[in-house]
Amino acid sequence: MDEAAESAVREAWRRLADAGLPSQARHRSPTNSPHLTLAACPELTAPIRWELAEVAAALPLPVRFTGVVRFERPTSVLAWALDRDAALTGLHRRVWEAVVSDSPPGTLSPFHEPGRWSPHITLGRTRRAGAFAGRRVPELLPAPPMPARLIALRSYDTETGVVEVLEPCS
Repeated sequence: MDEAAESAVREAWRRLADAGLPSQARHRSPTNSPHLTLAACPELTAPIRWELAEVAAALPLPVRFTGVVRFERPTSVLAWALDRDAALTGLHRRVWEAVVSDSPPGTLSPFHEPGRWSPHITLGRTRRAGAFAGRRVPELLPAPPMPARLIALRSYDTETGVVEVLEPCS
């Protein structure tokens, strides 16, 4: 995300933590940063990397926040939802097609499939069911950043902990 959007998300994290609620601010990894998950795959193979470099060339992409959303599956998640407009849907579809093109069958999350994917920026997460239910959480949060832009594709390797920015092809 662009710098202003990242700052707004980090402010939301701080406010949740200050209120004693689950917050991504408590995730102390140096790789923790506001992001939109488009897909996850077991390995970034050379063919996937090639296709993602082409996708990255389409950035930056303006996005629009639509408000607070809660998920319960199997963790409680509080997030800012993003408008699934034609441009964001197109970006997601291209990323999905890239990772599905060279990933073993059954290894991709069905939550990331086109049509099922819910674009959002996570603000807080916990294994405690219903952690955000019945709370006046929206009043704690700053206004979502407007405008905001997605500026880079990155990969996070869950085994090594390495974050890599995927450079666009020239």
